[in-house]
Amino acid sequence: MAFELKNLSVLAYANGFTLWHYTTPDAAANVDDAGYFNSAADMLRAGDMILANTGTSGAPQSGVFAVAAVAAGSVDAASLTPFDASNPD
Repeated sequence: MAFELKNLSVLAYANGFTLWHYTTPDAAANVDDAGYFNSAADMLRAGDMILANTGTSGAPQSGVFAVAAVAAGSVDAASLTPFDASNPD
């Protein structure tokens, strides 16, 4: 699939930093590909963080992407750092 702007929303903004949320049926490995977020390049900045729910249609993962670089309309997000999904009962 492809990036969908309607699924990206601002959670918090302060001091030039934005915390985002994004949800997608795409796998995390596809979302962190350079260029996935290019159509949001005018909104994202290096250092922003994107809390994400990926793989929502099959193998869900939750975690955070760091925006590594934004230049000339190109966005590079670092690999998903997953949240610990263990549940020690």
